[in-house]
Amino acid sequence: MFVIDVCTISLNGNTMMVYRNNMMHCLVPPTITHQSPKDFIIDPRENILIYCEAKGKPHPSFSWTRNGTHFDVEKDSKVLMKPSSGTLVIDISGEKAEAYEGIYQCTARNEHGTAVSNNIFIRQSRSPLWSKERKEAIMVQVGVSLVLQCGPPAGLPPPIIFWMDNNFQRLPQNTRVSQALNGDLYFSNVLLDDTRNDYICYARFPHTQTIQQKQPITVKVLDTLYNYTNNLFVGDPSGERRPSFMAPLGRSSTQMALRGGVLELECIAEGLPTPEVSWYKESGDLPSSRMSFHNFQKTLKIADVMEADAGDYRCTAKNSLGSAHHTIKVNVKAAPFWISAPRNLILAPKETGILTCRVSGDPKPQIAWSVNGVPIKDSPKDTSRKVEDDTVILSDVQTGSSAVYQCNASNEFGYLLANAFVNVLAEAPRVLTPPNNVYQVITNNPAFLDCASFGSPIPTITWFKDSQTSILNRDPYVIHNNGTLEINVAQSLNSGKYTCIASNNLGTRENHVYLEVKEPTRILAQPEYMVVQRNRKAVFECKVKHDPTLIPTMNWLKDNGELPDDERFLVDTDSLTINEVTEEDEGTYTCVMNTTLDQDSASAMLTVVGGFTFIQEPDPPTDLELTDQRERSVQLTWIPGDEHNSPTQKFLVQYEDLLHQAGVWHNLTEEEGTKTTAHLDLSPYAYYSFRVLAVNHVGYSQPSQPSRQYRTNPAAPDVNPTDVHGVGTEHNNLVISWKELTGLQSNGPGLQYKVNWRQKDVEEDWLSETVANASKYVVSGTPTFVPYEVKVQAVNDYGNGPAPEAVVGYSGEDVPMSAPESVQVLVQNGTLAEVHWEPVLTSMVRGRLQGYKVSYWRERSLHQAEAQQEEQQVLLFSGNRTDGRLPGLKPYSLYTLNIRVVNGKGEGPPSPNHNFETPEGVPGPPSFLRIKNTDMDSLTLEWGPPQDNNGRLTGYTLKYQPVNSSNELGPVEEMMFPANETTVILADLKYSTRYKFYFNAKTIKGSGPTITEEAVTIMDEGYTEPQLPISPITQSLRPPFHKVRPIGPAFTNVNSSVVGEEGAVISWEYFGPDKNVYVEYIVENSKEDWTKECVNGSSGSQTHLIKGLKPGTSYRVRLVVKDHSEATIHSTEELVITLPAMKSDQVDLATQGWFIGLMCAIALLILVLLIICFIKRNKGGKYPVKEKEDAHQDPEIQPMKDDDGTFGEYSDTEDHKPLKGSRTPSNGTVKRDDSDDSLVDYGEGGDGQFNEDGSFIGQYSGKKEKDTHEGNESSEAPSPVNAMNSFV
Repeated sequence: MFVIDVCTISLNGNTMMVYRNNMMHCLVPPTITHQSPKDFIIDPRENILIYCEAKGKPHPSFSWTRNGTHFDVEKDSKVLMKPSSGTLVIDISGEKAEAYEGIYQCTARNEHGTAVSNNIFIRQSRSPLWSKERKEAIMVQVGVSLVLQCGPPAGLPPPIIFWMDNNFQRLPQNTRVSQALNGDLYFSNVLLDDTRNDYICYARFPHTQTIQQKQPITVKVLDTLYNYTNNLFVGDPSGERRPSFMAPLGRSSTQMALRGGVLELECIAEGLPTPEVSWYKESGDLPSSRMSFHNFQKTLKIADVMEADAGDYRCTAKNSLGSAHHTIKVNVKAAPFWISAPRNLILAPKETGILTCRVSGDPKPQIAWSVNGVPIKDSPKDTSRKVEDDTVILSDVQTGSSAVYQCNASNEFGYLLANAFVNVLAEAPRVLTPPNNVYQVITNNPAFLDCASFGSPIPTITWFKDSQTSILNRDPYVIHNNGTLEINVAQSLNSGKYTCIASNNLGTRENHVYLEVKEPTRILAQPEYMVVQRNRKAVFECKVKHDPTLIPTMNWLKDNGELPDDERFLVDTDSLTINEVTEEDEGTYTCVMNTTLDQDSASAMLTVVGGFTFIQEPDPPTDLELTDQRERSVQLTWIPGDEHNSPTQKFLVQYEDLLHQAGVWHNLTEEEGTKTTAHLDLSPYAYYSFRVLAVNHVGYSQPSQPSRQYRTNPAAPDVNPTDVHGVGTEHNNLVISWKELTGLQSNGPGLQYKVNWRQKDVEEDWLSETVANASKYVVSGTPTFVPYEVKVQAVNDYGNGPAPEAVVGYSGEDVPMSAPESVQVLVQNGTLAEVHWEPVLTSMVRGRLQGYKVSYWRERSLHQAEAQQEEQQVLLFSGNRTDGRLPGLKPYSLYTLNIRVVNGKGEGPPSPNHNFETPEGVPGPPSFLRIKNTDMDSLTLEWGPPQDNNGRLTGYTLKYQPVNSSNELGPVEEMMFPANETTVILADLKYSTRYKFYFNAKTIKGSGPTITEEAVTIMDEGYTEPQLPISPITQSLRPPFHKVRPIGPAFTNVNSSVVGEEGAVISWEYFGPDKNVYVEYIVENSKEDWTKECVNGSSGSQTHLIKGLKPGTSYRVRLVVKDHSEATIHSTEELVITLPAMKSDQVDLATQGWFIGLMCAIALLILVLLIICFIKRNKGGKYPVKEKEDAHQDPEIQPMKDDDGTFGEYSDTEDHKPLKGSRTPSNGTVKRDDSDDSLVDYGEGGDGQFNEDGSFIGQYSGKKEKDTHEGNESSEAPSPVNAMNSFV
């Protein structure tokens, strides 16, 4: 098993995967990823949850401070810190939330730095009760203004205020009655209808979801006021008056707003009639996109406040009697905000990095730096660190100096805190883009080839095409900062293999990708508009051209939907046929051609007309007349022909020039089908005839009769020749070429071309030559490759054409005269070298510089003394280059190179040959790995050295592991061998087991590619593998990483052979990717289900033994491959296997060695017993066995003791031992050999058996009778047990 160790580093929002060789490559300081808001108001009824999440490598530990001192979480049983997190959970059940109010700060640290969170201000929400008060009824005269004060208690956060009545219905509000921002209820003027006793102010506290109410207020509105002292009515209802402001008071006020917040300006006026309020800004326009009016225009709200919102805002209250004004001066301040927050840095040792903390605010924020949570002024002095206000400069950093820096910017309105880690990392380049990616793009579209990389220092990305041409950052190529190569407009010549090389001072790494530029999909023959009679057939054609490597898919749509499910619609490869059309078939039909990369589509309409309506092409127009005849124009009129039930769509006007191209008609212009005149612009010096064609839905009419001839007078040329070029074909000439004018463009007789030229940037007159009937002119005697200005002017008998524009061309080139000098080679590694040279002087190039051609070849390997020169390789470096890279070199080799300068004419002389050597690299794969002498538990491996050593071999590495029947790999064993060994014997292997071997060679640079081999050890003696035509050993120098389903059959060479009377061996070769391979068998002519056995699904030669078959039975056997749903993917033809019947003649026991030995042992045992009995009798002793026989009528009852199976009272340790030659497994059963023979088969009935300790149990009675449970006697052989009883 191979484990790729991967870690991720988050750098300024981008996550990169880093493949590492050891832990030092993935050490990252902490980063805070989630935290609670700075101002955190909690619900006192719920537990407190304070978030603090961070990441880092290794994972950081967490701690907290509270009100600036350490907060020991473990000592407070009510506080729990979540595992692998800094988040605090505070259980406030039974506690007061006030006890945990304060300012909290989280710290996350690991061995590479410390990150800190914001200060989190924890406060519990509060909803205090309204103070009790008794309100007297308010008596007010009709028409005056009135304010009902709410005065809610100060809650946290502030409550939401609204006014309702006793029925919990909101009090109606309008321009006259409205609620102010502070909650008070304002009346611009009161009416008699305002009298009520249930003006109630409510306060809703959002956190606790509680609502409290103020005591109801009673308001009585009177027509007149009664003076109780004098018993008189005094005062009349208040009359009309001009507006005045109730809030704010005075003519002006000031208000402050914070940048990014919400500005609310309020003006409430009283007056009668009720005044209207309007707003405007004195020093500019109101911000319409961020501005809104509320409370009946009395409140101006501006969201996302900016510095430009500062200024004077005037509110105006106006009614029919006058107006009032109030000015609010707005000052905008700002809490600190980011201009550029510090960004994480990954630096290589000895590099320089800069952390920048740019903020703004009003007042200007103060910036304080910390490192690992400690103010820099209090941290250990670091000579590599320099602090300059908002910048920290880190110079010549060293490994181990990783840390987390904090920037704190604050003013009186708030603060900002940012963490940025500096990770000092030395990492060779890694290319993260998967190798051998294939990019496909359509011609003329942009192509993007990825080369994502990681390294420290940041790798430099270089691209090569086809391992030859170095690609620069110029058209058509653009190399982006992330290494992606962009081809602006991809063409077929851009197809090929591209190599990106990532390099820094620690090494290089290359990756290959491929670009395939495909031809676009184009519809060549589009469907055309059709008018078809009902019950006729309509055919739309759609012929397509596409890239032959892309598979096209043709779809037809009707009105942008699917075609009707109707058999009348027939779709062919390039057409759609609709049989027996009906009116329902009318619509727009679209053919869409899709490939995996692009698509093209075209549409046409179908019109169905009645069966009795006759339609056809229109008749040609008639009566052509020329009027309004001028020097360069004429007007043509005509009369349309019969339309034949299909309206004319357009008219096509054509002309014939009898002077220059008689008999050839050209399209001149088109007119709409409703017009009958056309204004025609003409050219001089032509003999015109005109004709007109009409077009309807069916097609074109026949052409009309030509008009009378109309001649135009000659004139000087209107245009000059185009495509003027100046190119030299020899080193001393200049060929000036152009595209000639047509006869119609000549405008008159005597057409000629005046050719002008002069050397550029040289004070000399134009030289000229006039030629006729020519498209080029050769200027001889020019210096080599110098610029010339050339121009060509048309001339005829009536004058010259317009003044021509000059173009720049060059005289001919010659081969370069000198070679590049100061050639140097810098070897980067075993496969890459850089070559540098001094460029050739421009005067010596003598032509347009194409580039420099580097020719290099391998002289020999450094292992060899004699030269073995290989084929020369050539790289062309375009442009005025002074260096290039030579990829694809072979390590540990001697190379020779030279350089030539190349221009349009050819190559210059080569530079002197320069030799260089490449260092050692990893070796190639061993030339072979063979397995010989396969035994039950051992085998022999032989190998050959690599064909490409690429250095001095230091040895070989062998790894091997067993593979079970389900293709699961076992533990890996590894062995090392010196470079001079070529064979090894592996012992102590498992029998009948498949092994997989991995073998590679090594140099001091590392291990080379691995070759693999598989082999199967021989089975145990119980089964001898038959000699099959297919070897069980498979070899693959480079096993593919991805298996594809074979085009041919999955199984080949399927064979079978019978083993014994109950077994068969199936052998085959398998080449499929699926692993679910089974052997299935069934008794021939049986209707039962197939029996299946899972077998090894690996590719190559395989065998399988089927056991437990019935002798004398025929079986049908096949191999199948199934997918995950148990569906059969592949199946072989069935094989018929017939097993031999069991032999009727039993083997003669008398000739069996094991039986003879057993009989001898039994006889010896009986002889010993007889001797002992004889001695006992001679001594007069009583024989216990005889007593037992006398005591029982049946001498066969209890012939042995129940507990140990001995004879009567006699016991002998020999009786408890197994018989010689028998096998006694631990489970007490006797292993049955591959032979089916047993003592039961050859004994007397079923009485011959073994007891628990393996001793033989038989009948020691000579009685001939037997019970039914004793089994049947054999008629073929006498029982050896009865024979022994006869001796007793």
